[in-house]
Amino acid sequence: MKKKIFWGIGLLLLIIQFFHPPRNKSTTAQPNDIGISMLTPDNVNVVLRKACYDCHSNNTNYPWYARLQPVDWWLNHHIEEGKDELNFSEFGTYKLKRKIKKFNEIAREVTDGEMPLNSYTWIHKDAILTQEESNILINWANLMAQKLTQDSLRLAAE
Repeated sequence: MKKKIFWGIGLLLLIIQFFHPPRNKSTTAQPNDIGISMLTPDNVNVVLRKACYDCHSNNTNYPWYARLQPVDWWLNHHIEEGKDELNFSEFGTYKLKRKIKKFNEIAREVTDGEMPLNSYTWIHKDAILTQEESNILINWANLMAQKLTQDSLRLAAE
């Protein structure tokens, strides 16, 4: 009986290798990308691409193990959740209020060490933020939130 269960599980693992979700790979320019729509400084873009873009953009760099099921489904789920929460490739389409909220969340989550996720940095050691990189993101996000809040107040006064 145990042999049948073992072979059944093995066959199931083999079969699921042929079923993969679509890749999160954009083939076109992203005109609404935060790096373009918000004129993001180069040092911020470097940090965002290094530690954030795999889960929070339309362009993921997949590791070799993403070809294995059920790991691919798990990764895809994380990417979809990340993009639902914040998508840097679509940031230019966000309304002003949402942009302000997202900048405040970026500052808070980096300050609290919640982003990037530990489950991501266990394998992607290069995504671990140094104190300097954290400060770059936090200061930039706070500055952008403040600037957009002032813009919002100015627009409301007009």
